[in-house]
Amino acid sequence: MNSPWHLYVMAFLYIIAGINHFRVPRLYQKIIPTYFPNPSLLNFLSGAIEIALGISLLFPPTTQYAAWGIILLLFAVFPTHIFMLTNPKASMGLPKWLLYLRLPLQFLLMYWAYTYTF
Repeated sequence: MNSPWHLYVMAFLYIIAGINHFRVPRLYQKIIPTYFPNPSLLNFLSGAIEIALGISLLFPPTTQYAAWGIILLLFAVFPTHIFMLTNPKASMGLPKWLLYLRLPLQFLLMYWAYTYTF
């Protein structure tokens, strides 16, 4: 493995985030928009996908696919960030400015993943 250090950082972040879905499932279930069915299943799936994509980033034959998968995942979970912003119970007590800051952060994370798609 001769990848740049920031690829390892990205992989580590997604693996840890995915594990956290299993460590503290109620935290994530609480922020899933109410119009989505079965928050437990969605939390489990998103956590498992984050772990799988993070691991897949580490192997050159799957890095590009994993990066595209991360972009799709970040797009898929974007409604969660809107829901946190618009629903006080889902905001986890975070200040509004931070919830607003998270929205463009998602696009920065997508761009970061995009840099590994070619």
